[in-house]
Amino acid sequence: MGIVMGTLFGSLTTFLQVLIDPNEYAGLQSRLFASVSRVNADLLLLGGGLMIPTMLYGLRYVRTLDAIALGRDHAINLGVDYGPVLRRMLIIVAVLMAAATALVGPITFLGLLVANISYHLLDTYRRGPLIAAAVAVGVVFLVGAQLIMERVLAYSTPVSVIVNFVGGMYFLYLVLKERTAW
Repeated sequence: MGIVMGTLFGSLTTFLQVLIDPNEYAGLQSRLFASVSRVNADLLLLGGGLMIPTMLYGLRYVRTLDAIALGRDHAINLGVDYGPVLRRMLIIVAVLMAAATALVGPITFLGLLVANISYHLLDTYRRGPLIAAAVAVGVVFLVGAQLIMERVLAYSTPVSVIVNFVGGMYFLYLVLKERTAW
């Protein structure tokens, strides 16, 4: 869904680029791309106040997620209240994603990158270590992209462009890897 929305918004920005003055478009473009350096301090406090309790509440379900990963029937046989737990987890993910997107903006391939790299590094299906690894990989990746943007590209490119470039290359790698596995 994120890739589809990223493509949609990319097409809309290209359409706007054709319609409006280039100077106005440059200002609009800087606001449309995700930026870690333009985070509003008031929103950061509000977002943190929303995200921290939501994450702590979600961590209660880590072992339940291991059972859910086995499939609906196995999870129910193990005593998981499948439907309500899935709804709670969906709400938790929606709140966390909404707060993060409101703070920095949309970054299309970040979730794909973080999840796959975490699976690759740990080689486990236990959700507790995977969530911790995903947080660490996400932080390292965003800080690395921010450093590249500041030091190498001299603030000429938004962080989301770097993440989307690396994520797109990684996505192609995953597609080609799966294709050769057949």
